[in-house]
Amino acid sequence: MFKNYFKIAIRNLWKERVFTSLNVLGLTVAFGVAILLAMYATFQLSFDKFHANGDNLYQVHMTWQIPKGTEVGTSQPTPFAEALKSEVPGVKRITRHFEDEALTIYKDKELGLDALFVDADFFEMFSFSMIQGQTSNLLKDSKSVVITKETARKLFKEENPIGKTISILINGAKEPFTVSAVSADMPDASSITYDIAIPFSKNPAFEETKERWNAQYHEVYIELDNQVSTKAFEENSRNFTNLQYKSAIEKLKRDGAQPNANGDFLQLGLLPVKDLRFVNYDKGYVEISRSKVNIVSGIALLILFIACVNFINMGIAKSSKRLREIGMRKALGAEKRQVFLQFWLESLVVFLFSTGLGILLSFLLKNSFQTIFRTSATLNVLFTPTILITALLLVLIISLIVGGYPAVLLNRLTTVQSLKGKLDSTGNNRLRNTLIVVQFGIAILLISGTFVLKGQLDYMRNKDLGYNKQQVFSFPLNGKKNSYDVVKLLREDLLNQTNILGVSGSDNNLGRGKDGSQYTSVWGFDYKGRSVRTNTLTVDYDYIKTLGLQLLKGRSFDASRESDAQAIIINESMARELSEENPLSVLIPVTDSLNYSVVGVVKDYHFKDISKTIEPLSLFLNREEGLKYAFVKVAASDMVNSVHLIEQAYKNIEPNAAFLGSFLDENVDRTFRREKNMAALITSGSVVAIILSCIGLFAMSMFITIQRTKEIGIRKVVGASVSAITVLLTKDFLKLIGIAFIIATPIAWWATSEWLQSYPYRMELNLWIFIAAGALALIIAVITISQRTIRAAIANPVKSLRTE
Repeated sequence: MFKNYFKIAIRNLWKERVFTSLNVLGLTVAFGVAILLAMYATFQLSFDKFHANGDNLYQVHMTWQIPKGTEVGTSQPTPFAEALKSEVPGVKRITRHFEDEALTIYKDKELGLDALFVDADFFEMFSFSMIQGQTSNLLKDSKSVVITKETARKLFKEENPIGKTISILINGAKEPFTVSAVSADMPDASSITYDIAIPFSKNPAFEETKERWNAQYHEVYIELDNQVSTKAFEENSRNFTNLQYKSAIEKLKRDGAQPNANGDFLQLGLLPVKDLRFVNYDKGYVEISRSKVNIVSGIALLILFIACVNFINMGIAKSSKRLREIGMRKALGAEKRQVFLQFWLESLVVFLFSTGLGILLSFLLKNSFQTIFRTSATLNVLFTPTILITALLLVLIISLIVGGYPAVLLNRLTTVQSLKGKLDSTGNNRLRNTLIVVQFGIAILLISGTFVLKGQLDYMRNKDLGYNKQQVFSFPLNGKKNSYDVVKLLREDLLNQTNILGVSGSDNNLGRGKDGSQYTSVWGFDYKGRSVRTNTLTVDYDYIKTLGLQLLKGRSFDASRESDAQAIIINESMARELSEENPLSVLIPVTDSLNYSVVGVVKDYHFKDISKTIEPLSLFLNREEGLKYAFVKVAASDMVNSVHLIEQAYKNIEPNAAFLGSFLDENVDRTFRREKNMAALITSGSVVAIILSCIGLFAMSMFITIQRTKEIGIRKVVGASVSAITVLLTKDFLKLIGIAFIIATPIAWWATSEWLQSYPYRMELNLWIFIAAGALALIIAVITISQRTIRAAIANPVKSLRTE
């Protein structure tokens, strides 16, 4: 019996091969895209879940009640970890975690490696597998290090790395370390990564800060005992924070901060390591948001929904042609379930075939998808029993619903009604029209999102950031020599060139350079009985001139003035924070016995990402801190040659260091990766949604023109023009798209407006964006329908009226 059903299914599908092909095409595209999006979403959700102790691993954060509200930070002081473990019960293991770049030297090789300075518990807590050397007691020897397989290949090539001695530049001096173990390369789905792991006690700031509670510069991770809950631990830590931060809490009270609901001014909190990928602390509270994953998953479901709508609409449209077949089946004794099974089997064949083609399509597009979305996700993440069984059940259920609906509709008719071949189409048309409205509503929503995203990207790219980003070239000072000496040598060498207009340096980049580093340094002090916090930047002479910053008051740093070693230049936000009528009269206390004088005020500029508000900033000359980046301003003409000159000059000074330079506009553009990925995602979703909607619209227009062939012939005989017939055939579809626009536009406005609220600097929404989205959908729909309707309108009426 099943064999007979299958034969009839194949026969019916072949008979209606045009509609079958359209269904297969739409479902194949939908399944292929949905598989790729599911791969991306599953990969994101898999982050940090490979650790064996993952359920008990947490990142420690502190919530501060400050006068302006709340603030959350993960930076802790050096003594914090040991004190927490000894004073608060429930800590099984604990590690400090500090990321920095480590210039690593072996023989004649120099590599700038991503270093983690961690405690010995780190490798007991986190599941990074060792493939060579020690597997336990790692980093207990303060002169030992752990490197990854890739780092071992770069440093030692084919040599056995275990026991080899390398040198690491720390505070300007080379220190020897022994390679005790080699770990496997970092899993792609890990938020914590490293090239080399070094004992925490060797980090550059350790000796200076090991007894200080007011120098917060590293993160802390803990592993709780199995029987300890996070809520109990956080409650038990209240006495610890009140004791260790007593002085800070007194200052918060003095400055007018209000306690939280528990009466605390400072609250220790724990974030599960599994949520590291999705946490945001910038809003003053812990926000765990999987919105990007949800958007990806939502787009995948919407695309599948549109393809299924096409299938249902075409199934209903074709149903009237099979009424007599169903009536004959019933007359010969067929039961309703047998009719249902026949229809379902036909849909199942199409779905399974389309699923196979969709899988093939996803394999073909995988590399392009990885490149566009900058992801290392692979299809392997989907090859788990749970996901495969769920996918199979999903296909069966969708095919059951989509293919079974027309069967249920036709089974309601009596045998006599079926044999007459007449079907009341009012209800069917209502459902069909509703589904078309939903289809194009989704498409208009996605197109609107694309326009707004691209508009926000263009706004951020073109916004005046307060500095010259087109002509300033930056690169990390990643060699062995003193950074100030390097900048001085660069200045002496390059300023002789006519295309070089300025050379300076600082301890932080603008935007995100090729080395990928981004960090901030914050300093707090008491000023006239209240606490003041400012971001700090160590710079060299000519920094303001080279960057093109606007000096509003006072002067820049002057190399001829020795007193400028104790001078500060502040931005407008810092001047407002100090609340002085004349900020140039301010003396800022650096220590109990040393004050720095404010010598200049620069206009606010975006020293952080444009997605963040401009905060107070203080610029220092501080040779003890060192510079991390050089900045070179070049003439607008012949920039390629200027970059070549800069590279040659740096190579002459640091021949073994990698040159990782780029212009500041490129650096800024790298900070938009999240927005660019989202724009690419929604744009791709919009294109696929429109294509699928148009496939369905084309199929429906083709079916309706076939159904109304004789009507068209009669209208032409009695004098109807081609344009009148074309309008007649298209106006109903255009009405539906108009309804979709009216419904989708308010939703799109609300959704994009909410999304833009997360940006302090954002574009202005206007109605034309949404009108353009609706117009684009309308134009594409008209082009799709017109191909078929115009052909029907210009056909010879004699052929239309021929007797069948």
